[in-house]
Amino acid sequence: MVSTHPTGVQHSGNQYLPQRRDTSANISPNQELLPLTARVQNHDSLEIGGCDVTTLVEQFGSPLYILDEETLRSACQQYRDAFKQYYKGESQVLYASKAWNCLAVCAIAASEGLGIDVVSGGELYTALQAGVSPNKIYLHGNNKSREELILAIASGVTIVADNWYELHTLVEIAQPGQAIRIMLRLTPGIECHTHEYIRTGHLDSKFGFDPNDLDQVFTFVSQQPILDCVGVHAHIGSQIFERQPHQDLAAVMVQWLRDAGKYGLNITELNVGGGLGIKYTESDDPPSIEEWVKAICEVVQEACAAENLPLPKLLSEPGRSLIATACVTAYTIGSSKVIPEIRTYVAIDGGMSDNPRPITYQSVYRAVVANKMSAPLTQTVTIAGKHCESGDILIKNALLPKTEPGDILVVMGTGAYNYSMASNYNRLPRPAAVVVANGEANLILQRETYQDLIRQDNLPERLKK
Repeated sequence: MVSTHPTGVQHSGNQYLPQRRDTSANISPNQELLPLTARVQNHDSLEIGGCDVTTLVEQFGSPLYILDEETLRSACQQYRDAFKQYYKGESQVLYASKAWNCLAVCAIAASEGLGIDVVSGGELYTALQAGVSPNKIYLHGNNKSREELILAIASGVTIVADNWYELHTLVEIAQPGQAIRIMLRLTPGIECHTHEYIRTGHLDSKFGFDPNDLDQVFTFVSQQPILDCVGVHAHIGSQIFERQPHQDLAAVMVQWLRDAGKYGLNITELNVGGGLGIKYTESDDPPSIEEWVKAICEVVQEACAAENLPLPKLLSEPGRSLIATACVTAYTIGSSKVIPEIRTYVAIDGGMSDNPRPITYQSVYRAVVANKMSAPLTQTVTIAGKHCESGDILIKNALLPKTEPGDILVVMGTGAYNYSMASNYNRLPRPAAVVVANGEANLILQRETYQDLIRQDNLPERLKK
């Protein structure tokens, strides 16, 4: 389910701190385990964004998502600036907000010049409410409802058409004289080494048009005046460390660009998706943001030159590599159970409801004890959640210092798909989230209450006593 730590000498939680360089701009956040501002200050306590983690828990409770603004902004800037440096044409970075969509995160990304990739009406509504310009919002999804499409059209965002049903629906609901801005998502048939559930680029996928249908798709779109097809899109997966699959993808997509011209389609945008991985454990070795962008830009430019095509506007959609490392989750340690010669369980006040990825994807994490950062790692324990589920194990065989009830456990790299996949399993309220910067902490998500849990409940009169 979840892996153990590597063997060898383990020192203390301090070993996970970012390696100091001249400026945080020199550090690619996806290659670190903790946020860029992580420090150990007075009383051997972990500090993020100038805020003491144990103090944050005292103030806001736990579990608590702690988002480091500097790390998120640095990742946004590195993507944005790398495309400007290595691509000779126009470019636009889009934040794949399914990783964590809320008002504050969308607003931060937009303030750095990024657009937003959304996959539902709810994510679209949130991005609009955060003040994101509609011309920088792209709506994805393999089964968009009529209501979602109507909202997208009314809002003026770009719709990434995924299938025939969607194309026909758009034609049906369009008003006379309307021009609906779309891109076409195609399945490139490129494999990459990632978890089966998060691999979306191979042919056997629910996403996108089959490339064998390219002729019919381009023909249909070219015959629909209301469909303003501006680009093609593809995405090959998530948590990818390899460079070659994305380079292969870029070359294939330029061929689609060339073929579209034969049908009179003036395609000017090419969206290579996202998928760059992050460092969840010491052994993970993803490319830096700059390395990934440079490789993509070079291939697109070379392929366009070979086909004698003008450079398209180049789009990408990073999600995890923007937000994951910027956030940690703080828990309070409670009970423990020792099974001699087998295992020691240490329980926390959260688990699969605030981080379902270990039980869903067998995802691996690292953790530190925020109030004992310099203490030697002398215990091998299994960190268990509090849910009534035997599989609610956050980390198996974690190396920690000796722990006691009340200690603050911090799990790293929880910005992507933790809050966005959180649930109320066992009717646990979802945690609060704060954004930290320069010693200031601001609440960006209220902690749910018991009253929130029953807000949507309806008790029929005949069942009332």
